[in-house]
Amino acid sequence: ELFVQYLATYSYKHGRGKEKNALTYSDLSHTAEECETFQFLADILPKKILASKYLKMLEKEKRDGEVGEDDEEDEEEEDEDEAVGEDVGS
Repeated sequence: ELFVQYLATYSYKHGRGKEKNALTYSDLSHTAEECETFQFLADILPKKILASKYLKMLEKEKRDGEVGEDDEEDEEEEDEDEAVGEDVGS
């Protein structure tokens, strides 16, 4: 109970709460990201984003993941080629 009170008070004082005379979710999420004491709450209180932005992020990660997997396969093939080349030279 005291922890929640401290989190709310800290967020209110260091966020836009004073300006709006209200505590908002964005104040809490900003506190979780910026304050080292509340860093462990960053996964629980993420910043709000639009669903369209989230879907674009997922799509980009998927594309980057596919490119990253292709790069890893190319590196493995190069390593195998180098190993074969060393055996032939011996």
